[in-house]
Amino acid sequence: MSLMNTIRNTIVPVHKEGYPFVAAFFVGSLVLGWIWDPLFWVGLILTLWCAYFFRDPERVTPQDEDLVISPADGRVSSIVHITPPAELGLGTETMLRISVFMNVFNCHVNRAPMRGRIRDIVYSEGAFLNAELDKASTDNERNSLVIETAKGDIGVVQIAGLVARRIVCWSREAENLEAGERFGLIRFGSRLDVFLPEGAEPRVSVGQTAIAGETVLAEFNGSRGPVTSRRT
Repeated sequence: MSLMNTIRNTIVPVHKEGYPFVAAFFVGSLVLGWIWDPLFWVGLILTLWCAYFFRDPERVTPQDEDLVISPADGRVSSIVHITPPAELGLGTETMLRISVFMNVFNCHVNRAPMRGRIRDIVYSEGAFLNAELDKASTDNERNSLVIETAKGDIGVVQIAGLVARRIVCWSREAENLEAGERFGLIRFGSRLDVFLPEGAEPRVSVGQTAIAGETVLAEFNGSRGPVTSRRT
């Protein structure tokens, strides 16, 4: 049984959005191999990387309406109080924004940070700046979801980056989402912003690694106060 568990944990399903890319990489490998045999193995390695990029693992999500769960795998790149983008319709007061930056080796399936109903989905054209830059929140191409939750409306923004050129969102307005439920993905590296109303306290630190559907980014009605951190 231990061998079977190891195999199951190693072989992660590929999301269907990745099938055309994996197939294209494999066909490219065959073409390269026809030109020169060693190039086939280079192409095969790239094909395996592509399958790894589009992996879609199962996650164990905490079910607590006071918790805000990370919508993306990656590194917490920013925790600030800032006015949300106008297209979200969340007002002009500052909100807690927690950003998670995804590199090309992170899993890119995006998940709902809280249970709720999608009030609005707004796509905005823009540039393809480095997604780690603060101005990427307003200048880059992005897709924004406003979710009505028990704690108020929250914003979830998929932001394209230097490499990412395709934002995918398969959820629709008026759809209900559970915390940790998949709603979209971004191809080849980018960033997710979560805008939270008053009462949310961060439970992560800048530089910390987040796991989509599992890591608690913030908490409402928490009595512990802001967390501190140290490098270990």
